[in-house]
Amino acid sequence: MAKTYRVTAGTRAINRVFHTMTRFGIGKGYRHILTVRGRKSGRLYATPVDVMSAEGGRWVVAAYGVGDWVRNARAAGEIGLSRGGRSESVRVVELGPEESVPVLRQYLREVPVTRPYFDVTQESTDEAFAAESAGHPVFRLEPLA
Repeated sequence: MAKTYRVTAGTRAINRVFHTMTRFGIGKGYRHILTVRGRKSGRLYATPVDVMSAEGGRWVVAAYGVGDWVRNARAAGEIGLSRGGRSESVRVVELGPEESVPVLRQYLREVPVTRPYFDVTQESTDEAFAAESAGHPVFRLEPLA
């Protein structure tokens, strides 16, 4: 059974540390700050995320489930990504279950700290990974035209 992500004072403190480190380009190269406009408030919200790259494509995974940033990204259709003083705006396209499988496999391999929040392992079937995508949506990042 997967762990449920809880926002506590401790997780807020850890997110602030990762936010600051990422802003200065310190830490894992895949870590970025995702900024998205709130679907109701219109305010900008920022959260640390991990961007997966492979074969010329980039994706972001909702490692801790469908949270506010996911709902806001779905509504806005675009997000901002920043790291180490560089920033960009990109379109987000949510992948279907089958398309999500290789990205989720890569994510679990490269970001082990999030594994307890998934019900799959590297040995799980593609069907299990496809089912997992409902709780851990994957978004392809595309340049804004």
